[in-house]
Amino acid sequence: MSDQYLPQPMVKLRQQLGDIVAVIEAKASYGAALLSATQGLGIVVEDREERVMEQEPTAGTVVTAFDGTTLHEAAVGGFDLANISEGARKLVSKLKATGQHRIDPGPERQGNWQTAMRQSPADLTTEEKLDRCHELHHRIRRLDERIVNVRIGYSERGELTVFRNRTTDLGQRVQRLRIGVAVFVSGPNGVRYDYLSKNATGGWEELIFTDDELQSVVDNAIALTHAERIEPGEYTIITSPGVTGTICHESFGHGVETDMFLKERARAAHFVDQVVGSPLVNIYDDPTVPAAYSSYFFDDEGMLAKPTHIVENGIFRRGITDLYSATALGIPRSANGRRQDFSRKAYARMSNTFFVSGTTAVADMFAQVEHGVYLEKWSSGMEDPQGWGIQVTCHFGHEIRNGKVTDRMFAPIGISGYVPDVLQSIRAVGDDLQFDGGICGKGHKEWVTNASGGPHLLLKARLG
Repeated sequence: MSDQYLPQPMVKLRQQLGDIVAVIEAKASYGAALLSATQGLGIVVEDREERVMEQEPTAGTVVTAFDGTTLHEAAVGGFDLANISEGARKLVSKLKATGQHRIDPGPERQGNWQTAMRQSPADLTTEEKLDRCHELHHRIRRLDERIVNVRIGYSERGELTVFRNRTTDLGQRVQRLRIGVAVFVSGPNGVRYDYLSKNATGGWEELIFTDDELQSVVDNAIALTHAERIEPGEYTIITSPGVTGTICHESFGHGVETDMFLKERARAAHFVDQVVGSPLVNIYDDPTVPAAYSSYFFDDEGMLAKPTHIVENGIFRRGITDLYSATALGIPRSANGRRQDFSRKAYARMSNTFFVSGTTAVADMFAQVEHGVYLEKWSSGMEDPQGWGIQVTCHFGHEIRNGKVTDRMFAPIGISGYVPDVLQSIRAVGDDLQFDGGICGKGHKEWVTNASGGPHLLLKARLG
């Protein structure tokens, strides 16, 4: 595939990156260059307000040099060859060989990739996108007279990347789309809401809501006006794929980002090749999942996308890495070196992190529960990598009686526990698989896209 899907300044500069890498490696043991540009659009439509917002675009270059111990970098705004060459010269002028570590640039590889789409957002005007949001708003608004507000939120993000080292020349154009609906209703206990979103690395064809899906959001919001608080205690639970994914994200996502191992802030570092869950548990991080919201073709440090098997049959095998953490720890790299934008450092970050599907039909899973709770939708999650505790807040759940979901609703519900205890209690894994997508920070900054998911799970956990 040609690189002509990239803007001309990136195409032109790409031809000179080999020379810039050579300047770096005249003094450093390893050099690399990254070109990065992002742009996006946001639309919000509510009953009394609408907004169209261009997301602040970014465009710039990162030059990297390794002195044997430390990765040194310089970020240069834009794609001017003279400025970038000067930035590279200044970077290497300060280097002194300080260590014996080596970075393997990898085998010779070249390639260009672009997100497959049937209907690209570039083919629609902003007015046409706004009209589609209006149409969705009208579809929902007429479903029930108790609705007091409907919020439609749409976002698109285009990412253009070129990576070059002495053996590698890669380019990609990645398109991410997301649309969410939130329905607010008035009832005897005040205003309640429910929500649903569609997201993908792909085109507008991935953002279609069925009538049944929209009606379920309205019905859930109305039911929440009568929801109960759950009695704290240990319960048999079934988690929906969204809740399953949040458990995965908080337990074997952040907690196994290996830059945290270097800082001695992750308990998981002491559990490599040890049992951490039921033999039914398999967890992957995989940026190659077709259309998932955080898929890409290579990471920001030139590693071609591939799956990483984090937990294998209940045994923790490895974490996810950026280039520096893999080099310092002496472990194989994974394709997880990611930046918020060209002005930010690369960290080990999740892509699409999920529990692998099992063999139990979901109906058979429910049939095993005499009394329990079905946790249907998550709202937030927190993790403690050092103590390995997690807390997942669910927007609502329903009682299960004699294998059937009843009309009794609980909201909100919190799941808490020690990660190995929670995962070792899993006794059935569903044969389905779904993903949720969004953005995730490292702490309260360094935002990147991510997706999490999995099948339905049957387990025990403390709720409150």
